Amino acid sequence: MSSIARSILDDRSALVGAVFALFAAIGFSTKAIFVKLAYHDGADAITLLALRMVFSTPFFVGVAIWDKMQNAPPLSWHDRLLILGLGLIGYYLSSLLDFVGLQYISAGLERLILFLYPTITVILTALIYRRPVGGKTIAAMALSYTGIIMVFLHNAEMKGDGMLLGTTLVFTSTISYSIYLVGAGHAIARIGSMRFTAYAMIVASLASLLQFGVMRPMGALYLPVHVYEIAIAMAIFSTVLPVFLLSYAIHHIGSGNASLIGSVGPVSTIYMAYALLGESVSMMQMAGSLFVLIGVLIVSLSSRR
Repeated sequence: MSSIARSILDDRSALVGAVFALFAAIGFSTKAIFVKLAYHDGADAITLLALRMVFSTPFFVGVAIWDKMQNAPPLSWHDRLLILGLGLIGYYLSSLLDFVGLQYISAGLERLILFLYPTITVILTALIYRRPVGGKTIAAMALSYTGIIMVFLHNAEMKGDGMLLGTTLVFTSTISYSIYLVGAGHAIARIGSMRFTAYAMIVASLASLLQFGVMRPMGALYLPVHVYEIAIAMAIFSTVLPVFLLSYAIHHIGSGNASLIGSVGPVSTIYMAYALLGESVSMMQMAGSLFVLIGVLIVSLSSRR
């Protein structure tokens, strides 16, 4: 293949990777919208989480079966324990806290809080590996959290009840996901991104179904058909497709570029929440959102360096 043809193919792959990263970011950002719509139709957090996992798990089981057919090396006991622990922390616990928190706060605030995960990852990495955090990074994190406070105050004026609880739950969800990212780095490099994600999602699904079986009667599944339609859409468009699209994007344009494109997620959530849920938008919220985006992008770029 000539160098010109190879260059064209590389440019096309990079363009497709960027488009996929954009679609993945939008897909992940629709999750809060789906959850809010399901809550309006009478679903609760535990039941909705179980439905999401039920409808998304077959896709990840398919990935696991396909992986077996590729004669991949068997997992060690250490890898299995790592998948079990990180699947429970990063997907099950994080999702549960997020779903419960969304009962109390707006979809826009939820997505902005979740978007703070690079800042928490930097803090955890500094504590675990004793790496110094530069002054520029500290200033960027301060800017991000100032923005969150501004958006929180905007939402507190509109809602009030349960705001602090919901914000705390979603922030704890972000910490849980950040712990997963810090712990999963070496495992993903050794096991493979899609293989690790598939097994971790299966673990989270089993935990969600077990929780539903213990805490809810079967009668809780008697919900409007619209809730099941929302759960299926959330499983496909907010869970399965974004995972695969993001994996492709990272492979072709790198995790750093994919994460930068992912900054469109909070903005798209705020817009969709305004258009579909009737959530209000104020100058304070927009300014706070801008502070969060700028701060997180600076932290992400500093971490790449």
